[in-house]
Amino acid sequence: MVSPEAPAVPGVVSRLTDIASGLGDLPGASLLTVLASVALGVVVANFIVRLIGRPVARRVSRQSVAQTIVRGVRVGTIAAALFVGLNAVGFQFADLLLGTAVFSAVIGIILAPLVGNFINGVFILADQPFEIGDMIQLEDGTTGFVEDITIRYTKIFTLDNTFLVVPNGAMRERDVTNFSAEDERTRRSIDVLVTYSSDVSEARRLVERAARDSEAVIDGGPDIRIGVARYMAGPDCRIHEFGDNGVLLRLRYWVKKPYKLAKVQSEVNTRIRERFAEADVEMAYPHRHLVFDDTSGVARVDTGSDSAEVAAADPAAGDAVAPANSVDEASDAADSAGDEGRDR
Repeated sequence: MVSPEAPAVPGVVSRLTDIASGLGDLPGASLLTVLASVALGVVVANFIVRLIGRPVARRVSRQSVAQTIVRGVRVGTIAAALFVGLNAVGFQFADLLLGTAVFSAVIGIILAPLVGNFINGVFILADQPFEIGDMIQLEDGTTGFVEDITIRYTKIFTLDNTFLVVPNGAMRERDVTNFSAEDERTRRSIDVLVTYSSDVSEARRLVERAARDSEAVIDGGPDIRIGVARYMAGPDCRIHEFGDNGVLLRLRYWVKKPYKLAKVQSEVNTRIRERFAEADVEMAYPHRHLVFDDTSGVARVDTGSDSAEVAAADPAAGDAVAPANSVDEASDAADSAGDEGRDR
């Protein structure tokens, strides 16, 4: 029995090759090939990110570094797919490098800030001055939470419910205060000026008590260690200096959480004011005493005649004289104005 002959496979392959060659000759075929390669790279990158996302997050303790690794894998996969697509359409990378070498200086000048941000971003990730979720304060007083750290920029979610995006180059040049570094307890101080006639010991006790009454303030416990020094955990009020207008007391206290410092300080100030009012401790403020002596001038009142005069002047300039009836008229006018104001 004779079996039928199989079709010639080389002829089919040749036919498919001719079809692919014909499609390659169509206008825009190269561009479509590159786009298809990039699209495939995006799909593969998303799959790889979902595959390695959790393991990377578990192995890397810092969230910013883990996110940077995942982003790098995504970008690298898409870039590799782009190079494969360009290579498939016969793109010569050697020619590209030779052509761009002429413009390397111009490109370097244009890309210098971007490259600087990349380098500073690497330093920020390596130095760990702050982390995602930390509460920080910039040198201009802007306070907020670190929302994201990338290679190019740092995103801050401010307390005014706005986003602030700062390039990493500028971020490393600023003075940044991190309130959330390891120990969130924050030390604050308040200055209170009391009169010399007040009971200073009682005033210090009342100031410390006012701070302890606030729930956000640490009211006692073991000393807090900073470096090699130790500080009292509870509020501590001491005499700071003897000023021109009173005794300056300085209260130092620790706040448990740094997220509402202004509110805590306002609460402590209010309680200090209330305690002083109850104990009749007087807060000092600037006073000015006017002293009149022989060099201050002359005041003369003569009520025995119609030409009664009141004078006050500098002796060097002579006595200035004003008729008494003018003074009486001015006083009557002032009384009338006061009556009209009360009627209104």
